[in-house]
Amino acid sequence: MSDTPFHPPVKRSIQIAGHKTSISLEPVFWDMLVSAAEMQGVAINALVAQIDEARIKAERPPGLASAIRVWLVANQTPE
Repeated sequence: MSDTPFHPPVKRSIQIAGHKTSISLEPVFWDMLVSAAEMQGVAINALVAQIDEARIKAERPPGLASAIRVWLVANQTPE
């Protein structure tokens, strides 16, 4: 990661629910997603699929990238 947390979103392709999709997240969120997946012992695709499943059940589902950001902040563990 760079010296500053301010960086434009980076687009990456992942596969969830049997289909490929692209997600644009800032590098700090990609780093957090990798860490969260490692802590849970699952692949990034599996964690994103879990977040996506919960997102879809919301009364007013946000976009997937927004849901990932919110999930990461809400589930952040103190160091």
